[in-house]
Amino acid sequence: DDLARYPRTLEEDAAKLAAAGVDLLFAPSAGEMYPEEEGSPQPFVDVSGFDLLPEARHRPGHFRGVATVVTKLLNILQPSTVYFGQKDGLQCVLARRLVAGLNFDTEVVVGDTVREPDGLAMSSRNVHLSQEEREAAPLVYTALLKLTEAHKAGERSPAALRACAAAVIASEPRMALEYVSLAAADDGRELEKLGGAGAVMASIAVQLGETRLIDNVLLP
Repeated sequence: DDLARYPRTLEEDAAKLAAAGVDLLFAPSAGEMYPEEEGSPQPFVDVSGFDLLPEARHRPGHFRGVATVVTKLLNILQPSTVYFGQKDGLQCVLARRLVAGLNFDTEVVVGDTVREPDGLAMSSRNVHLSQEEREAAPLVYTALLKLTEAHKAGERSPAALRACAAAVIASEPRMALEYVSLAAADDGRELEKLGGAGAVMASIAVQLGETRLIDNVLLP
């Protein structure tokens, strides 16, 4: 599945961190983080409402896993600041909700999505793309840009904006659209209408060959 295929490049990551001047790398094993005791109850952290969001419907149990591991790491390390990337927009929302709701004395900082020159959001999963798939992959960002242009031009119908992005993905037969989402950027709730206060996060997920690609942009 998606998690099983996720690239694991600890040695490369450690080298990059060392080159950046990082003093300490905390890299516990799965067994250390999730000790299994046969027959015993296992605790987890669940954020109410997240399992109803489009991304969660395509990845059952994913956000419960994210919430649990983030909570464990915050408890173990007690950092003053924790950093996330906007590419995983709902994880950023989840982290802020956890910190606020569970009273962690930690600031959540979200960095901008880092992109390749052709617009494709950088991701470890991109290594799984064939040459032909890699050439098609920037259409994911193109779809979000088309949606953004329509929004800037005054379009406020969520259905119309979703259709605008979906049409771009439909032009590439190798891509299968999972969803286009328009959600409140502060809590991830899917929006039935636009025009209220607060930023909107436009998100998209597609399957391209064996690789799942996600991306998002913030609408003012």
